[in-house]
Amino acid sequence: MNPLIGVFYHWLGGLASASFYIPYRGVKKWSWETYWLVGGFFSWIIAPMGFAYALVPDLWSVIASAEGKTLGLAYFFGMLWGIGGLTFGLTMRYLGIALGMAVALGFCAAFGTLVPPIFEGKFGALLANTSGQTILFGVLACLAGIGVSGMAGMSKENELSPEQKAATVKEFNFGKGMMVATLSGIMSSCFAFGLAAGKPLGEITKAALLKSGGSDLWQNLPVLVVVLWGGFTTNFVWCVILNVRNRSSHEYLNLRRSAVAEVSAAEGMMLSSAAEEKGVQDPYASPATSAEEETRHDAGPAPLLRNYVLSAIAGVTWYLQFFFYSMGETKMGEYGFSSWTLHMASIIIFSTLWGIALKEWKGTSKRTHVLIGIGLAVLIGSTVIVGYGTHLAATPAAH
Repeated sequence: MNPLIGVFYHWLGGLASASFYIPYRGVKKWSWETYWLVGGFFSWIIAPMGFAYALVPDLWSVIASAEGKTLGLAYFFGMLWGIGGLTFGLTMRYLGIALGMAVALGFCAAFGTLVPPIFEGKFGALLANTSGQTILFGVLACLAGIGVSGMAGMSKENELSPEQKAATVKEFNFGKGMMVATLSGIMSSCFAFGLAAGKPLGEITKAALLKSGGSDLWQNLPVLVVVLWGGFTTNFVWCVILNVRNRSSHEYLNLRRSAVAEVSAAEGMMLSSAAEEKGVQDPYASPATSAEEETRHDAGPAPLLRNYVLSAIAGVTWYLQFFFYSMGETKMGEYGFSSWTLHMASIIIFSTLWGIALKEWKGTSKRTHVLIGIGLAVLIGSTVIVGYGTHLAATPAAH
């Protein structure tokens, strides 16, 4: 067990999660459901199986040796997590991207971190020793940091002009948004439940790795394979439904010309749930840039090779968040459940830094900038506190 290394791995995972959407910005003339499914095929099928096959000896025998109940629960929670990902877009539709992300990830962090030890009957033990109390304090600090980040997002949105508000949060509805955010957070946290349900498979993998002289660092890779099969199922069904409903299935092979709206992954979710919306401006592009892109849509077929390559890069980058997550969890000892908090905090930290780099916060007030700084500081501090708590768990005095 080495919590400091574990925290570092979780930071790498957060960086990957915060960065994966950037390649999608270069995809041209594809509907959201098209590039989301192409990227998802790499995220949930190719990358998980490829990494696991390369690093775990006799992968299929290892998976087959697990009990059906273990595989079934891991797959089932993966499907539920997929629903959380789909409703995440609705959260941003009603609350805006900044506030929606903070609220949804806040619920996701709370449920994904605390429910597994409660379900396993270990929560009382956490309160009985210093290490557990420290970790729980770190979890609360993470939630506080997420809350401050949400306040920064709300401050930013309040400072936008009416025109900008209409472009970014066209259907702002706080009540409806909070209900959807709660659903999204709970369902998204099912990924953590899937990993917990797959622990017996992880133990089988660990034994196989050690027997063959390999590293137990890769013991959770087969678990990811099964959980992401479930996530792929949900997303595949929904994207195919959208391909049929929006008549966009031709885009995979350029079978005919069609002008489609270029949207980000987040906005694509908003668009997919509102058939009446036919085009959404990229929140990371200026109005002039969006107009130019719209003009380009009407000329010539989609650049298939470019789109597939960018979607593949985005998909593999997305998977790397859980590749590093699975590595980090092996270093957190008996308090591996705290990994979910570290993951959520890291995502928001690097998402905020990307927002600063992309000048999303340009033109906002000093108050908003202060909130951004406080939120980042608290989130970074929470990862340090959780890491210290797991370090205490390794010392006899902590018990």
